[in-house]
Order: sequence, then structure tokens, then C-alpha cells
Amino acid sequence: MLMSVRRMAPLSMIFLLMIHGVSSGDWDVSYSPSHICALKDSTVIVRCNYIYPAGYEIKKAFWTKGPVGVQEPPDLSEDPEYRQRLQYLGDKQQNCTVRLSHVTLKDSHMYYFRFITNITGGRFTGYPGVTLAVTDLQVETPERVTEGDSVNLTCKSSCALTDRATFIWYRNSQPLTERRDRNNELLLQSVRREDSGRYSCAVDGHTHISPAVQLNVMYAPQYTFVGVSPCCVIVEGDSVTLNCISDSNPPAEISWIKGGTIVGSGRIYNISKISSGDSGEYKCKSINEHGEKYSDAVTLNVM
Repeated sequence: MLMSVRRMAPLSMIFLLMIHGVSSGDWDVSYSPSHICALKDSTVIVRCNYIYPAGYEIKKAFWTKGPVGVQEPPDLSEDPEYRQRLQYLGDKQQNCTVRLSHVTLKDSHMYYFRFITNITGGRFTGYPGVTLAVTDLQVETPERVTEGDSVNLTCKSSCALTDRATFIWYRNSQPLTERRDRNNELLLQSVRREDSGRYSCAVDGHTHISPAVQLNVMYAPQYTFVGVSPCCVIVEGDSVTLNCISDSNPPAEISWIKGGTIVGSGRIYNISKISSGDSGEYKCKSINEHGEKYSDAVTLNVM
């Protein structure tokens, strides 16, 4: 849908229009769309049309970003920041369409089309202009995730993208092939520890990818067991090491139990110069805020 915009003509122009018998309604610039939200590093095309009274000849047609009120605002095609990225697709008759490629966050401005005719005072700028907002992408995740939870990851932008977007998700830089996205959300139902990783998002057809954000899935201790070194035959006076191996997130606190008595803590329990009194059943206990687990007991027989 085209939006027609007009501005009041300056006094010199009003005087000129009276001489030539035309009204200010004969000067017009139409933009489509008039508000654009574009993704960083994408290409933006603004369709534009303009009219002016018969008998006038266009000497110069260009795009500018103001500031408003400057007697002769700058031509963006001559600006070093725009020169290689701005392409005027229009003509010097009615079409003023423009293309801006590789947009950056600094390109967020209001832009105007301006044309200059062959008659003194015959200058016109289409106010208000086109508002361009450029956005990047950010992944938003819950602060705490526990195994079994349902989790929503959101790919956020600072404005609603003008073009219809299909979002792509990555875990540890690898694309997720499962179609679990809904609009700009990734749904992880009954999250597992294997879902932990660094997540990023992008829009299909665009090169910009959001910074990666860590998803850390918490879970209770699992697979807890005890290793003994040396194994098999233990002779009095030997040094014996018991090693408790447990998978958990966050890391579990470890305690050692002989019979029903706690005899130590930490992942490794060392007995130097073992004696017959150290014979018996040992097991370790792993505990974190999400649960606890005991290992199977191992029996030490001191010869």
C-alpha cells in the first residue's frame, strides 16, 4: 500500500506555483513501505513514486537522511558510508525506488527522497520520509533448566521484521534438523541433558546469526559407582584408593560410607597403610540440589 506524503511549499515555491497556475497538490512523493524493520546485513528496497507539474524538467533526483530544514541536504550517493551500498533504481520522471544493501545498526534513520527541477525554487522533499530500523538477533533462554522441563528459547529482535521470516536454530554451530520452531521460538519438550549446548538463531535466507547462548540443563546424580586401586588382592600395609565416579549437574558432593558410618568426603578416598580393621563394605553417596544416588557397595578384604 502506497503512503502519500506532502509538505508545505516554501514561499518562493508558492510564488512560483501562482505564476505557472499550478497547485501544491501537483507535487507529491509516495513511499512503500513507509516503515521498515530490517535484519542486520540484509538488503532493503523502498519503492517510491513522485509527481510534479507539467512543464518542469528534473535536473537531479536523490535520497537523503536530512537533517530536516537544511537548505540543501546531502546526497547519500556521495556519502562514503553509503556510496558502495546505495543504488538508485529510479529515473528522472516518476520512479524513485532505491536499494540499500548490507544495512547496519547505524543505518537506522528516517530517509527522504528529494528532487530538483530546472526552474528556480522548483525543489521538493517528500516529508515525512521512510523510517528504517535495523535490528540484530538475540537468543533468550531461561536462567535455570532442569531435566524434564519444557523449555522455550526465543529469537528476539528489537522490532518486528517487515518481511515474513522463517527462523533457523543451531546447537553448537550445527543446524537443528528437527522442526520444533514456532514463529521465533524453539520448543524443547521434556528437555534432556543431551540438549545442553550453545544455541544461536538466524533467519532463512540471511547471513546474520545471533551470538550463541549457553543452555545448561541441570540433573540429579546418575551412574554413580566406585573403583578400587589396587584391585583384587589387598595386603596389610598397602595404600588403597577408592574413586567415586558420578555424572551430575551441578557437580555432586561426595561422601564415603563404611557400614552405616560416614568415613570421608570428596571424589577420592585414600587409605594409607591399610590394616585388617579397614576391611568391610564401602560405598559413596552423590548428592546435589536435584537428588542423590548411592553407588553399589564394594568389599575390601585385607590379607
